[in-house]
Amino acid sequence: MQKAGVRTQPSSRILQLPPLILHPFNGGADAGQLVDGSLAALAPEGLAESPDEELVLRQRMLAGRYQEVRMLLFLGKDLFRWMQQCVEHVRGGPGRHDRGMGEREQENDARIVEQSFAAMVVEAPPDSVRQKLENWGVTDRRGVFSRAIGIHSLFEAPPPADSLSPIFLKNYHRYADYAYICYQHSAAFLPLEASTCQFEIYASEEYARLLSDGWSME
Repeated sequence: MQKAGVRTQPSSRILQLPPLILHPFNGGADAGQLVDGSLAALAPEGLAESPDEELVLRQRMLAGRYQEVRMLLFLGKDLFRWMQQCVEHVRGGPGRHDRGMGEREQENDARIVEQSFAAMVVEAPPDSVRQKLENWGVTDRRGVFSRAIGIHSLFEAPPPADSLSPIFLKNYHRYADYAYICYQHSAAFLPLEASTCQFEIYASEEYARLLSDGWSME
């Protein structure tokens, strides 16, 4: 997603970015409620069996939807933290003001903002990152990441369940999709190609083990 008239990054310089560290996707959500909510949503369509009445199914579905919103919000926190770290890294990275760095590249760096990294990780991350997500079972990276960014652009912390309308909860996917589009259009940005960016993606426990192993070897 980009503003009209903004071209892809022309520089051949490789950006070495901080690692993207993701905490458990459920954000502390009750896995049972997530599954129960999904089944309750399918029952009225005849795609799942349930003896419960429609009102009960609706309540179970909304409870599950709320847990999904929580899950995406916490994932969004991790993505926003990484996007902010990337901007700080590019703006204050070594060599930024060296004579070898042309004026055009310095101007490009000034146009690299959080939305630049959001677009890259959602639309076309490096192959190694995409493959690792697929190995984790994330088959719809674009939908999950864009909605996580959209939800977190709306909420800093999980709102109370009773503060969200049933209309929002039932259709939060659409609200999150449009929130992501609004967020991407809230600032002009320089799109980044995956070939010009290098970073690793880790689960939080995996990254903690790497740090622990590194310290034990010193």
